[in-house]
Amino acid sequence: MARGWESKDVESQVEATEAPQQKPSSGPKTPEELIREEQRKDLQLSRIRIVNDLASATHPNHRKSLEAALAHLDKKIADLS
Repeated sequence: MARGWESKDVESQVEATEAPQQKPSSGPKTPEELIREEQRKDLQLSRIRIVNDLASATHPNHRKSLEAALAHLDKKIADLS
């Protein structure tokens, strides 16, 4: 059992070193940048939820409403980018 755990630990260490490193930022983010980043993350999570709901929606009016919400979120995400 310990052998399996050790091999997984080694595997995770190898993956961590092989994973692409994020490029260092030019400095600390401003409060405005942090707010925009947080807003973008919130919008992306909402978009994921709506896409999932849209996949299971069967009523045409509900689908239309979800598609409109999805278009609105896409526009807001594009504005923040």
